[in-house]
Amino acid sequence: MNRGTFSFFVGPSVFIMLSLMTLPLLASIVLGMHFITFRNLDEPLWIGFKNYEEVLGDPEFWDSLEFTLLFIAIAVPARIVLGLMFALLLDQITRFRGVFIAAALVPFVMTPVVGTLIFRDMFDRGGPYWYWMQQLFDYRLFMNSTTVPLLIIFHSIWTATPFAMIVLFAGLQTLPQESLEAARVDGATWLRQLWHVAIPHLRSLFIFIGLISIMDAYRVFDSVFVLTQQNPIYDAETIMYYNFQVALSFGRLGKANAMSVLTVLGIFVVLIPFLVMTYREQTEED
Repeated sequence: MNRGTFSFFVGPSVFIMLSLMTLPLLASIVLGMHFITFRNLDEPLWIGFKNYEEVLGDPEFWDSLEFTLLFIAIAVPARIVLGLMFALLLDQITRFRGVFIAAALVPFVMTPVVGTLIFRDMFDRGGPYWYWMQQLFDYRLFMNSTTVPLLIIFHSIWTATPFAMIVLFAGLQTLPQESLEAARVDGATWLRQLWHVAIPHLRSLFIFIGLISIMDAYRVFDSVFVLTQQNPIYDAETIMYYNFQVALSFGRLGKANAMSVLTVLGIFVVLIPFLVMTYREQTEED
């Protein structure tokens, strides 16, 4: 695919997305330069870049960013690896494949808050996982600053892995059988076939899943809200959750808008390498 064709197909969606994002982003930039609370909504006070300076100097903001990046670093690769493993398993199943797919998609299609509540009940005191860990390993799971962040990451992997599985399974269906036959004739083992044939074929899908997963991880909120129950002792605040607290709990609407702008810029910076890789993948297919 050459540059002109790529621009022809991608251009309209990019234009629409930029149009939908430009006005809200500009409004957030302007609002972020005002001191706004629930008491002065009608008469916001212009303070320039002080909200942005306050956000960048806020230790809790950096703590929430640190946890968000840790969340991305663990959850995104885990989704891709587990998605590939389940896709390979699904590719070998002939009977009851539809049942397996339907069962695997239940966490993904479930309402986030409802799914997180069920997930928490399974690990909470008296839940099935809590009971079996106590019976088998004599370990009592308590909700603390170590277990709650791990449960948030585990919940994300549990809910989003089916998406990666379906995408990669679809990619495996397009795998050239001639390449696999040639590898078998050359005496390649299953692992070598996977590494040298299947994974290179799925490379563009890995990038696509990575893009979607990073954007999804940056805006994780429901699981944090439910699993922490807004208790600060768990030390498990993501960017979106802390932004919510600043806006509604602390009433600092101007600072929350400034934080939103900085978050958008951060997402854009993180996604640039993936966008470049996607473009190169498309142009190399020409």
